[in-house]
Amino acid sequence: MMATSIATLSLVRPVVADVNVVVSIPPLASLVEGVMDGVGRPRTLVPPGASLHDFAMKPSDAAALESASVVFWVGPQFESFMEKPIDVLGDKARVIRLLASPGMTVHAAREGGVWEAHADEAHDDHLNHGHDKDEHDHDHDDHDHDRKHDERHDAHVHAEGGVDGHVWLDPGNAEAMVATIRDALVSADPGNASRYTDNAKRLASRIDDLDRELRDKLAPVKAKPFVVFHDAYQYFERHFGLNVAGSITVSPDRMPGAGRIGEVGAKIRTLNAVCVFAEPQFQPRLITTLVEGTAAKTGTLDPEGALLVAGPDLYFDLMRGIARNLTDCLAS
Repeated sequence: MMATSIATLSLVRPVVADVNVVVSIPPLASLVEGVMDGVGRPRTLVPPGASLHDFAMKPSDAAALESASVVFWVGPQFESFMEKPIDVLGDKARVIRLLASPGMTVHAAREGGVWEAHADEAHDDHLNHGHDKDEHDHDHDDHDHDRKHDERHDAHVHAEGGVDGHVWLDPGNAEAMVATIRDALVSADPGNASRYTDNAKRLASRIDDLDRELRDKLAPVKAKPFVVFHDAYQYFERHFGLNVAGSITVSPDRMPGAGRIGEVGAKIRTLNAVCVFAEPQFQPRLITTLVEGTAAKTGTLDPEGALLVAGPDLYFDLMRGIARNLTDCLAS
């Protein structure tokens, strides 16, 4: 009886990850945690509620990086505070730049406060120069070709003056990153390969369901123009076909000048923009000023999960929260 009990206990012994995983920001950590479910949890450097734009690592963060075996981040143009510490790591850790995941849709960062549809289309055509030719001349089911094409596209976007790093706001990108996360963890911790693979499959299915859910929810308000506080929503906007007229500032750590304020204010009036959205960490009086004398309402959008509980559901709560706040304001 005793031998049977010991054998049974050994079969239900918890699985333990043979890797020490560090992730830059909560939305990425949520996806990593979903793939690691039942195996372990990653360490997140930037906690929910902190602003990525003025974040500085603490000694404990540097120590976590130093002891990491796998590090996930978007890339140096987004989490610039990690660039030098990662350089110092050398070959001590497997560093995964998720922006370079095969199958990613990557957009260049926009510069102006007001975006004209024809200008965006022309810019996209320029960024994707050669893309149509590749699609016609090659089989995109070939994994190696996809990887090379995505790397060329990514490099070209960088050459155009900077990439928009908010890639997780496109569900297709989230799925591409989940696949990269799975592969990195399987390679680093092959003993738990089947767990990572099964988790990634379930997570991809959840993201597909989320995508369909949000498309249905946002469909009634797709045509309604609105303005955002800073240009963090390009991936969400383009994926779901929304009508974002512009942003108040390119980056929340740089307040706009008088010319930009006037340009955005004029756009709000001429387009009869329905809503102007602030963000949890940044509630500038400027938004109140911009909507004075117009019919525009105000709301709040959260691109990084500032007010959410960290964990594997954060990504889904984040995406649903953006969709809910958009429809609540635009439909009322």
